[in-house]
Formats: sequence, structure tokens, C-alpha cells
Amino acid sequence: MQLAQKLLKEDLKHIESCFREYLTSDVPLIRQMSDYILVSGGKRIRPVLLLLCAHLSGYEGEERYPLACVIEYLHTATLLHDDVVDGATLRRGQVAANVAWGNDVAVLVGDYLFARCFEMMVDFCDRRIMQVLAGTTSLMAQGEVVQLTNSGDISLNEERYLAVVRRKTAALFAATCRCGAILGRLSPEKEEALAAFGMDLGVAFQLVDDVLDYVADQKESGKVLGRDLDEGKMTLPLIHALRRCRDSEKELVREIFSKDVLGDEDLAFVQQLIGRYDGVGYARQQADYYAAKACSRLQDFADSPWRRALVDLAETAARRRC
Repeated sequence: MQLAQKLLKEDLKHIESCFREYLTSDVPLIRQMSDYILVSGGKRIRPVLLLLCAHLSGYEGEERYPLACVIEYLHTATLLHDDVVDGATLRRGQVAANVAWGNDVAVLVGDYLFARCFEMMVDFCDRRIMQVLAGTTSLMAQGEVVQLTNSGDISLNEERYLAVVRRKTAALFAATCRCGAILGRLSPEKEEALAAFGMDLGVAFQLVDDVLDYVADQKESGKVLGRDLDEGKMTLPLIHALRRCRDSEKELVREIFSKDVLGDEDLAFVQQLIGRYDGVGYARQQADYYAAKACSRLQDFADSPWRRALVDLAETAARRRC
């Protein structure tokens, strides 16, 4: 990620100013809340991906800036809605918007961000990019619904879990990389390679998120430990532990998921179970596998700073601690 930030230093400065420029509104609450959620930082991994893929594809035009904003707005809108659904209290180390302003405002501002995305696409994007992002938005919504229906299902296996990850998280990574290829008018084969890179990277990124939910330092990561468990989400560390544990241990997990309110002892038990059966180690191993797979997708691209930055980003994503 450091190499990407160094190469894109001026681009990223410009995009940060664009975030405000393209979110002008006569409604003060929208401006206030947009500043709170967009200017609070974050990894900006999706805009970075778009810029790197555009440069790798030979595109240097101005359209990459509003498109990077569209993709970040789209991501932010999904976060606002997800936090309402999940009852989240923290986002990026600060009070979540749904807590600060209430669920109704968070949903409506999320709706505004979605609307602004498509308004901007009409102004700045060609038809293919509009089709890619519209289809991806649909996939992400479907992934969220499937995840909700899987809540508390301790029979959920790795294959079904990864199907949700590909829809809910990795699809936007793939679409972002594909849009960079479309800007550069790459061949269909290279466009597919970049989209596949994004999909594999998105899976690796989510698997590390799964791990951090159980082991992260809250001060460093801004995450509340055990949030996935509290929301009834089955993620890979626990899925792996459950397929190796004893029936009696599995039954205790089932009882935990049946509770309306979880106690500290419930999280401690699940953490111990995951530790006993190396759920964290397995999830990190799988994240490394998908990161390496992502890097292999770039083999037909000539060596360049942009290709090296994409490889570095994938490897960093699998090793991150926050």
C-alpha cells in the first residue's frame, strides 16, 4: 500500500478535494454527515485500485477522478446501510453515523449517496462502466440479504460463506479494477484478468477482516472485538473451528447464537474455541492464498511501477493488522 500511496500522492490529494466538491447539497445535514463519514479517512483502497488499474491500462484522463469518487460513495453508502442493519456503534475508530444521527438519517443519507453515484455516472461515465457498477450494486445488495438469512446458521460451510463474500465485498473490488481496464480500453482478456485480480483481492481483504474481528487491538483497528459474533455472523475462523470441534462444543456455540444478548464469557468461549482449532491461522492461510492468486492474475502485464504497486497492495492486504 505504501508504494501505491507514493505513486499516487498527487492523484489522492486531488480525490480528497473531489469528495467534497461532488457532494454539494443545499441540505446542511447532508453536508455535515458527508464530511463526517467521508473526510474521516479510511484506507481508500477502492479509489487506489481504480487509479492503479487505470495507470496500468495506460489511461491518464480526467475521468478517473469522478469515477474514483463514485466508487467511494457507493462503498460508503453500503457501510451506512450495513451499520444500521448490524446495529454497529463504531466505524473507523469513531462513533458510527447511525449512532451519532440515528438510523433514519443514516439510511436516508445512504440513499442520497446511492442517488448521487448514479447521477454522477450519467454525467461522467460511459455506458459499460454504468452497467458494471449498476450490476455490482445489485450483487452487493443480494449478498447482504443472503448474509442476513445465514445469521446464526452454524451449519454454514466455507463454500457458501465465500459465495457471500464474493457478492458482498469482493464484487466491488472486481468492478473497480474492471472499470480501470475499461478506461484504458484493454483487451477483453486483460480486462477479465484485472477483474479477477480484484475479486481475489477482495476475498483476501474480507478474510483478514474476519480474523481481526476476533484478534485485533481495538485502539489500533477501531473495531469492536466480537462484533461479527454479536451480529450472528458466521465467518471463516469460526466455520473452520466448528468443522473440527467436538459435538458438545458445537452445541455450546449453537446456544450462544440463540441468545438475544451475548456476555463477555460467550465471546471468550468462542475465541478459545477458534484458538484451539486454529481458526485464525487457517483464515490467514486462506487470505495469503487468495492474495497470491490475485498477484498471479497480473502475469501477462508488463513489469511497471503500477503492476508492482498492485502486487504490493495485495500482499499488504493479506498481512494487515487493522
